[in-house]
Order: sequence, then C-alpha cells, then structure tokens
Amino acid sequence: MDTYSNLKELGFSQYESACYMALVSNHPVNGSQLSRISGIARSRIYDVLRSLIAKGYVIEINSGQYAPLPSDELIRRLKRSFDSNIEAFEDQIAKAGRKNDFEFVWTITGYDNVMEKAIEMIKNAKEEIYVRLFPEADRHLDKYLTSADERGVKIRYIAMGKIPKKFDIQVLHPDQERLQQTIGGRSIEVITDKSEALVGVFETENEEASSINWTRNQWFIVANRDSLRHDFYHCFLEKILDRHQELTKEEQRIYRIIKEDN
Repeated sequence: MDTYSNLKELGFSQYESACYMALVSNHPVNGSQLSRISGIARSRIYDVLRSLIAKGYVIEINSGQYAPLPSDELIRRLKRSFDSNIEAFEDQIAKAGRKNDFEFVWTITGYDNVMEKAIEMIKNAKEEIYVRLFPEADRHLDKYLTSADERGVKIRYIAMGKIPKKFDIQVLHPDQERLQQTIGGRSIEVITDKSEALVGVFETENEEASSINWTRNQWFIVANRDSLRHDFYHCFLEKILDRHQELTKEEQRIYRIIKEDN
C-alpha cells in the first residue's frame, strides 16, 4: 500500500491513496469488495471512504456502492489547490520577509543539478550573460545560450577548449589545457544580469561530489564578473606579449566592448 507515495505528497493518507487507486480500477464496488481489492481491512475501509467522500474524491452512487471522482477532474482540483497554496505562501513570505543587506553563498553538488541551475539562470537572463565553459559544459548549455542570444541577451563567452565560435563576443582562452591541470578539474562560471553567479570547479574524477557555488551576493558577483572580464584581457595580452602578434580588428572591437562593459 506504500506504492502511491506521490499521492501521499499531495495530501492523501496511505490508506486513502490505496483506496482511491483501487476504485479507479474497479467501480462501482461496495465496501467489502473494496476492502479485498485495496488490501485495507474491513474495519478501516468505511472510515477511509468517509474521509475521501468528505474531500470530494469519492461518491456513493447507490446504497453501499462507491465510485471515484474522475481522475482528470481530481488532477485539476489538485493543481488548483497547489497553485492557490503557492500563491498564499508567496504573499506570506513577502509580508514576513525583510530585505537583506547581504546574500549567502550556497553550494550545489551533482553535475546534473549544477547544469539544471545554469540552464535556469540562462533562461531567465534578460540583459547579459558572462560564461567561461569547458566543452563538456558547453554541450549541455549551448542551445540555451543560443536561445538567449536570439532573444537579445548579450553573451560574453570565454571558451576553455575547442568550441565553435557562435557568439559575437567569444574568445578562446590560451591556457585552457594548463589551467585544467593547475586547478585540478574543469571550472564553470555563469553570471547573469549582474544578479546571479554560479562558479566552481568540477574536480577531476570527483565531479558528482564537487561543490559549486551559487549566490546573489553582489560583492561575490562583481568580483567574479570582473575576473571573467580580465580573462578577455588575458587573451589579448597573451597574443601581444607572448606570441608577438597584433590584435585583429575583430579582437580590438571585442576589447573595446569589454572595456566599456562595467
């Protein structure tokens, strides 16, 4: 009878879950039949039925015969109830909360959890996205970044490996291979609208347990966003000072944009 844990999460008791699902498959039935089908003792079945009738989830159609509320109608009612409770909770939070002068830095573990957060941030971005990504993360986030670019969000992309150039402001980090060895893994940085930051390192052979930081702390965001801006400068300086080459007109254009991107 513990099969329907999702119903229990929606406010059904263990017995109510088993009773309702038994009725969905077999109705109309009387209490004795329902007891046998559901596995609920006859001494309990009528109490459970009375509870479900009171909630409007079961109806007695003839004397001693029971049928469930149609499942699509139950789903609609549960959704309305859930949405109503969420709205009420939001109002309560707004009234009870106070504006903080600082934000905590949270940690997220698990590669898929981090990617899910990064996708959420990118989807919600309205003005700009700064990212520094290795190819593995790019494969997860590319289509969402492309969608953001298409809706007018400014993308500032530092590629940490062989990633096709897709965005107007995109450079290849010159030290990506050495940096991965130096930091012991693959870094990820996603900073959106100067309001959220997701940064950290997926440690080599320990990705699932690696702690990635997420925050709305403004000082943390400013510091990490500036770090990414300076990585653009690093790309240009490495070309000029180490390779003794001049910047192309395209690179000069990117430099001016990043310089003014305060």
